[in-house]
Amino acid sequence: MSTLNDSEDIYTSNYGSADQNAGLAGSFKPFSSPYLNYDPVYIPASQPEYIFLDGQNKQRGRFELAFGQIGASCMIGAGIGGVTGFYNGLKATTLAGQTGALRRTQMLNHIMKKGSSNANTLGSIAVIYSAFGVILSWARGTDDDVNTIVAATATGALYKSTAGLRKCGVGAAAGLGLSCLYALWNSREKLAELRQFNPA
Repeated sequence: MSTLNDSEDIYTSNYGSADQNAGLAGSFKPFSSPYLNYDPVYIPASQPEYIFLDGQNKQRGRFELAFGQIGASCMIGAGIGGVTGFYNGLKATTLAGQTGALRRTQMLNHIMKKGSSNANTLGSIAVIYSAFGVILSWARGTDDDVNTIVAATATGALYKSTAGLRKCGVGAAAGLGLSCLYALWNSREKLAELRQFNPA
């Protein structure tokens, strides 16, 4: 009958002899715990952040990004409007000589009015832009800078369409210019590669 020898227990670092461990392939080394008794080579160094179906585009589309863009636009508009309203309210109450609770109330009115107005404006623009972007992405079957430029130009034209033909054209030109700047910034790596390309 064999006896239990603590020096050869699998839970100790002395398990196995040097001759037995020499036959192991790879960079495997015996561990002192059975729960760590594996070869780290079989574990990839990095894991994907998301799990995608086979053949699916491995990035979020315009429809998924639209909600974040609309919410961020409303928050940015509210922040800018709040700061502007605070400045206007401080200036107006100082000129009127108001103090105390009356001045606080007037400043809050300026902040809330200007903040909600700017949030509504930027939120509406973001909704129109996202709608055009999603429609173009579904219609063309791809999402590229062309969709961005067309969507931004159409957004500017539609947003200013009730103010007359001239302002409609100004809005379209503003959307076209901003979207072209964004497209150039988004493609800066490709432009850098083209500048370094030497056909000779």
